[in-house]
Amino acid sequence: MSGIPVTPVKGYRQLSKDELTLIDAIKTKAEEVRELVERVQFTTDIDGRSASIARTELQTGFMWLVRAVAKPTTF
Repeated sequence: MSGIPVTPVKGYRQLSKDELTLIDAIKTKAEEVRELVERVQFTTDIDGRSASIARTELQTGFMWLVRAVAKPTTF
């Protein structure tokens, strides 16, 4: 960080460096998976509905992984 004070996000506790590193790894992997999903979705002759459901479920899974680490205190 560049010396700028970090303001906590409302509903989230202060995260440790290890937790932030883990969340960064989750988000990096999520981006890799998003690229794969897009490759599938832009392929001809696929079941588009199934691909869309997969995209949504994968997004949900990555969100839950981040929440598992961050342990937010609010809804």
